[in-house]
Amino acid sequence: MKRRDFVGLTSLAAGALFLPSLPGFGHTAVDPARLLEPGADVIVKKRLADAALNAAKTAGASYADVRIGRYLNQYVFTREKQVQNIVSTESYGVGIRVLVNGCWGFASTSVVTEDSLAATARVAVDIAKANRLVQKEPVQLAPQSGYGEVSWKTPIQQGAFEVPVKQKVDLLLAANAAALDNGASYINSALFQVNEQKYFASTDGSYIDQDVHRLWPTFSATAVDTKSGKFRSRGSLSSPVGLGFEYLTPSAAEQIAGPQGTNTVGYKLRYDILADAALAGKQAKAKLSMKSVTPGKYDLVLDPGHLGLTIHESVGHPTELDRVLGYEANFAGTSFATLEWKAKNLPYGSKSVNIVADKLQPGSVGAVGYDDEGVKTREWDLIKEGKLVNYQKIRDQAHIVGQKESDGCCYAQSWEDVQFQRMPNVSLRPGTAKMSVDEMVSKVDKGIYIAGAGSFSIDQQRYNFQFGGQLFFAIEKGKITEPLEDVAYQSNTQEFWGACAGSCDQSDYRLYGTFFDGKGQPSQVSSVSHGSATTRFNGVNVINTARKV
Repeated sequence: MKRRDFVGLTSLAAGALFLPSLPGFGHTAVDPARLLEPGADVIVKKRLADAALNAAKTAGASYADVRIGRYLNQYVFTREKQVQNIVSTESYGVGIRVLVNGCWGFASTSVVTEDSLAATARVAVDIAKANRLVQKEPVQLAPQSGYGEVSWKTPIQQGAFEVPVKQKVDLLLAANAAALDNGASYINSALFQVNEQKYFASTDGSYIDQDVHRLWPTFSATAVDTKSGKFRSRGSLSSPVGLGFEYLTPSAAEQIAGPQGTNTVGYKLRYDILADAALAGKQAKAKLSMKSVTPGKYDLVLDPGHLGLTIHESVGHPTELDRVLGYEANFAGTSFATLEWKAKNLPYGSKSVNIVADKLQPGSVGAVGYDDEGVKTREWDLIKEGKLVNYQKIRDQAHIVGQKESDGCCYAQSWEDVQFQRMPNVSLRPGTAKMSVDEMVSKVDKGIYIAGAGSFSIDQQRYNFQFGGQLFFAIEKGKITEPLEDVAYQSNTQEFWGACAGSCDQSDYRLYGTFFDGKGQPSQVSSVSHGSATTRFNGVNVINTARKV
């Protein structure tokens, strides 16, 4: 079958996946496209939500919230000159959470009628009453004032779901061709697109309509030496973003070059996948003959596209309050930064380390107006001048650390999953003094510049770790001298952040992100960004990953 025929068939198949339109109330389902398109049928959504809230209160709930959700996903996968798969999904339903006698209950339904929502609310109340038999301490909710009827939308210029599938396929295949023409032997590429249309209502008096968009173009290019069988890869330097398809329409003014001699490009709010793929092909091939690093102590200059993953693992997860308390241990354990550890006022890093949490940054995948328990999002300090000053917490956790409000970081991956504490954007503030990347490199006597995220490992308390990367360049007496290979650095969280000597200024600030951050049991995924400017760390232990011990 020809590619154009395949694309045409898959487009027709995706178009055939619709739910029947059955207008009305009572026992009649409501068309999700009519109901949840942002701003549409607000009266209908409010009436449905009130049916659930009233039923929950009548059944004995002291608090209840309702999340009506329509979740759209489209994933496009290609390899070399072929389309591998096109996946389009739509999920639609309602999750209802109630608090009865200090205990949570949750139930969900895909039948969106007033009668169904009222019945589901009563099921949630029954579950809460049953849970009360085994719960030792009652839930304490931080007070929350209702916002009335409000709305929020990701500030996009072009909706990714409005772009024809063929245009997306052609772009990925063009990127594949660019990589293959420049030295790659193989390449896989993908485009992930998400639209969450969410309506939240609670007995606090909030009715919140949100339209959330996320996008992630990515690839991995591999070069092979057929004589030796050796192969090397270079992944995309893009970041997942909370933007529309305009992210894939490059603007030269919004691209940031790496330090002189590295031939890397960092991106802000635009990404040229064709240029990055062509460069990846060249660099993957060049890796086959790059010099292998000599182990030892080096000053590291870390690009934001690399440092974001280190922030995620060594700061983002260990400052989640549920991990700190031992309530959560899935996906790499709990946290070394316990309440007792914080009370001792121990240093998390040097005085140059100022890390904030937020769900506000434009372009970030974590940006929303309100979280999934109706709390307006904000920014707050996690680490200030090297000291841990706060955690990430939600409404039923705030009292544990003596606080009176949530940070607005509660999230569920879909309407049928219960919301719980999830990582917001966690970012390193840039330096306040003017400093370019080249100026930072010029002050390094013996170091390595690292760009792009690679493999990593970290222990069950988020303390001892090892990180690789995509690209590595030697720094000798203030200059980039040659590319390196087989590089990874080892440290522990306190030692590493204690070695932080400062960051470049705001002009170099960029976002790294992850589209599928896992947590919980049963597991859920969420999206989060990590911002930083290029940052220097002194005297970090570097190992050679190719050497046998």
